[in-house]
Amino acid sequence: MPNQAQIPQSIDDVLQCLSDGKYVADRSLATVIFLALRMQRPLFLEGEAGVGKTEIAKVLSTTLNRPLVRLQCYEGLDVNTAVYEWNYTRQMVEIRIAEASGEIDRNRLTKDIFTSEFLIKRPLLEALEGKDGKSPVLLIDELDRADEAFEAYLLEVLSDYQITIPELGTIKAQEPPIVIITSNRTREIHDALKRRCLYHWVDYPDALRELEILKIKAPDAAEKLSKEVVFFIQELRKNPEIFKQPGIAETIDWTNALTQLDCVSLAPEAVSDTLGVLLKYQDDIGRIKGSEASQMLHNIQSEMDQVGV
Repeated sequence: MPNQAQIPQSIDDVLQCLSDGKYVADRSLATVIFLALRMQRPLFLEGEAGVGKTEIAKVLSTTLNRPLVRLQCYEGLDVNTAVYEWNYTRQMVEIRIAEASGEIDRNRLTKDIFTSEFLIKRPLLEALEGKDGKSPVLLIDELDRADEAFEAYLLEVLSDYQITIPELGTIKAQEPPIVIITSNRTREIHDALKRRCLYHWVDYPDALRELEILKIKAPDAAEKLSKEVVFFIQELRKNPEIFKQPGIAETIDWTNALTQLDCVSLAPEAVSDTLGVLLKYQDDIGRIKGSEASQMLHNIQSEMDQVGV
């Protein structure tokens, strides 16, 4: 069993833990993280790219002083890459040495070369075994990019925190890792996996929270610039014609880029010249560049005046 004293003891403690890691979270997110930690359940985080899902695992690793084991998912990910594989080169060397010595007992040799000494541990197995008696934070990142066959393989891992290796048997975690699974929802994840997890949708932040994020992540930006950037991006996310809405990561990058250009406020020229930092598709840039950017700036200035910002 994990040492419960090592994890936050309340939702407020989780909020403080995230704050210590410079992560601005709302209470609903802190609540589901607290429950996942206390109930020893995987946490499945879904949301658009760039909203801070992966960062949650990194912050927990840092603030809870646990190693981070990251499995980056992609199409074609298999057991050999994600879980384990045998070191065939070393096994062949062992066989050649046995042949050269003239002492070949095939049954004994088979047992000798299929031991942990010849096992190459990949992220999932590494996470279950833990390090220094302290379970790690296991980040299974962008699971929606992996194939459904690999998703099915995870069911045993997430249900019982164990992995079965035919030659060795079942390896079970003495202390379950803290598991964070992320998905950008490019495809639906099967219900069988979701049932094993606690779920939370990580949404774009509102204006106040996004401004708070900028104060932490882009502290050198002028206050007026940060406010205008947040209002501009909040307005941009309402545009249904934008193919890929900018995430928090893009908000931070754009603010830092404008600061590097010595901008203290948004101007149409600065917006048009730096849209490639904020938007990643040419069609989106073309829609906003020029007169549309000028109109958006006019709209947000009126909105800021109305709310007294």
